[in-house]
Amino acid sequence: MKKLMLLPLLMISCLCFAQDVKEIIGKPIKIGNLLVAQFDFPKQMNWDDAKKASTEIGEGWRLPTEDELMILLKNKDKIGGFANAAYWSSTEEGDVYGAYSISFPYGTRVRFSKKFKIKRNVRAIKAI
Repeated sequence: MKKLMLLPLLMISCLCFAQDVKEIIGKPIKIGNLLVAQFDFPKQMNWDDAKKASTEIGEGWRLPTEDELMILLKNKDKIGGFANAAYWSSTEEGDVYGAYSISFPYGTRVRFSKKFKIKRNVRAIKAI
């Protein structure tokens, strides 16, 4: 009986995630050879969660590199919807303990230790 009750709960959680994915990707904006999700993730995340969530929204979607994030910054008016906040990049420091974020709208590059679980905004991209 417990197994039968679990199935509807799994279906509801899958439907909720599918709705969230549509709300994040929206109508992707093409910039060069990149598709940019129309919207940020609804909540700020630490780097590990941001990297994981970006890949979970669909095949090929991921966290942008530092260079790609700078392309998004240069095209922020065309893309739209960016907060005046820092965004995670997938670019890591030489060791595995640090990662970079870029602040919008200024383009300031900041390295944070991943162990402190600092939360930043997240916008996913997909190469085409």
